Amino acid sequence: MSYKNLLFDIKDKTALVTINRPDKLNALNHQTLTELKNVFEKLRNNDDVYSVILTGSGEKAFIAGADISELNKLNMLEGKKFAEFGQSIFNTIENFEKPVIAAVNGFALGGGCELALACHFRIASENAKFGQPEVNLGITPGYGGTQRLARLIGNGRAMEMILTGDMIDANEALRIGLVNKVFPAAELQAKVFEIAQKINSKGQHAIRFAIQAVNATDKMNLQDGLDFEAVLFAMCCGTEDFKEGTSAFLEKRKPAFKNK
Repeated sequence: MSYKNLLFDIKDKTALVTINRPDKLNALNHQTLTELKNVFEKLRNNDDVYSVILTGSGEKAFIAGADISELNKLNMLEGKKFAEFGQSIFNTIENFEKPVIAAVNGFALGGGCELALACHFRIASENAKFGQPEVNLGITPGYGGTQRLARLIGNGRAMEMILTGDMIDANEALRIGLVNKVFPAAELQAKVFEIAQKINSKGQHAIRFAIQAVNATDKMNLQDGLDFEAVLFAMCCGTEDFKEGTSAFLEKRKPAFKNK
């Protein structure tokens, strides 16, 4: 695959997708969003890919936000379409059946923070900065920031970040649960790849069902969620990987999953 604003590589069943507009601090424009949509459509049907790492090029930014030169031209009707287009792509990432890990290597602001929030979890470098500064431009977050941020860190903290427009550093993001781990910048990509490889070694049916179950917590009450979990658990019990995994445990050996 070849893209204008993305770099793409596959190694050991992990796809590395890099937003590549370093001169614009990897800001998201329409072209970049369209390419993201395309790459995830292709990855969905690629049986050689078990997990995805999403990051930004250069040392300064993961994604510094949306492209302001595009934003500045919007009227009300265009603004709604603009938001809905980004939301549809970020929804695809959130509900992607393969794990998507954000490797946040610098500024994750506005749309960049929202894209990180849409990933299944986030690993940051020590120089990462997070923020939803849209109010400084006279707008609200439009790619899901008001919804996903509040669900992840709570209404109070989300309100403070969104209403002040202030940035937080990686350590604060770790403290409030916005990111899972923080590593030195030079180690970030290798550490995230290690995590992806650990996930890749598991039974992939179980991984995909687990993603569905956890994502359902925001859409179902507890009992409906438990019922859904039981169905997914039962489906796992019908796979060859379940038999292999349990047999390997009893036989004190490593499982050889075939994703069947």
